[in-house]
Amino acid sequence: MQLQNRKILIGITGSIAAYKTILLVRLLVKAGAEVRVVMTAAARDFVSPLVLSTLSKNKVESDLFEGDAWANHVMLGRWAELFVIAPLTCNTLSKMVHGQCDNLLMAVYFSATCPVLVCPAMDEDMWHHKITLRNVNSLKADGVHFMPVGNGELGSGLFGEGRMAEPEEIFQTVYGLVKYPEKPLKGKRVLVTAGPTFEPIDPVRFIGNHSSGKMGIALAAEFAYAGAEVKLVLGPSNANFPGGMEVIRVQTAQQMYDAVLESFAESDIAVFSAAVADYRPADSRPSKIKKVAGVPQEPIVLAENPDILKTCGKMKKMGQLVVGFALETDNEAVNAQQKLRDKQADLIVLNSLKDEGAGFGVDTNKVTIFDKNGQETALPLLSKHETAVRIVNAIINFGS
Repeated sequence: MQLQNRKILIGITGSIAAYKTILLVRLLVKAGAEVRVVMTAAARDFVSPLVLSTLSKNKVESDLFEGDAWANHVMLGRWAELFVIAPLTCNTLSKMVHGQCDNLLMAVYFSATCPVLVCPAMDEDMWHHKITLRNVNSLKADGVHFMPVGNGELGSGLFGEGRMAEPEEIFQTVYGLVKYPEKPLKGKRVLVTAGPTFEPIDPVRFIGNHSSGKMGIALAAEFAYAGAEVKLVLGPSNANFPGGMEVIRVQTAQQMYDAVLESFAESDIAVFSAAVADYRPADSRPSKIKKVAGVPQEPIVLAENPDILKTCGKMKKMGQLVVGFALETDNEAVNAQQKLRDKQADLIVLNSLKDEGAGFGVDTNKVTIFDKNGQETALPLLSKHETAVRIVNAIINFGS
């Protein structure tokens, strides 16, 4: 699980956007996090503490005093690894800046010893008000992390900026802050290729493969979480990809090659995980090949596609790191190590179609990482997310 046993504290303030926080809590719990919730009295008008306590499996705290007992805000502030305030209203933003500690949520904020992530939610005019902008800049200067606001329909019925970020986007940011608090790849530029390529025979038919792009997308996301500036060159794929990266969509191997060469020179790390077609029809027909009686006698002549990994392996400069992927069915380790040498790569990630749960179209993978220094690291069957974590860590630690 992505956030197994990580301690996340959620603060909810009085905004209609609070309904989104229900899904955020669900996503965090599903990822294995231990979640506790503290909310203002106004927030109770928008979301039910019963729903949140059921989802988080913890009592929801709202009042500083309950009967003859008091809520230990200091304990809550010290318990969490990350405090997420979602939604953050204009009112609570002002209180955070000016030290107005008049409810449990604010008492927890001023007691917190962990990083704080806030997710603003307000109408456009409020968001763009000079005082709001000044307050935002003040909190950012204090080290508070901000989720960008969205643009769309607002609670007032108007359209504009001020929407709270979507729960999935907040989850991704939470994961990055908890998993990589030091942002080890901050300032690094990473280029990733993913997915298949489709080589057209005619406007209808193509030569392709079964790659879903999930492994490469997971790698690109993990690099982004680790602080890198990521550019993902993605072939035809229906897989979802998170924000926080530049995505270039391509269809053919030549298009992928051209997109890679435009960015490779400025990249610190290049990871070529795409399943690029080795060959393409030499002459793609301009119109559909019509079915005739029997098999067409005119053969489809193939031409070789450019070798992206080999080209970049030859081009790499001192300090650049090039990583390739090898999908093998026979003599897997020998062929992968040969590819490592022939392509002048620094690391090769091998996966075999013979391993159950690995390969195309599944959410798991089983890989072995070879590097040019002779080190071999065999990983067990893992989710593609966890496989990406291990590969990114191997790249971060390479040569250290």
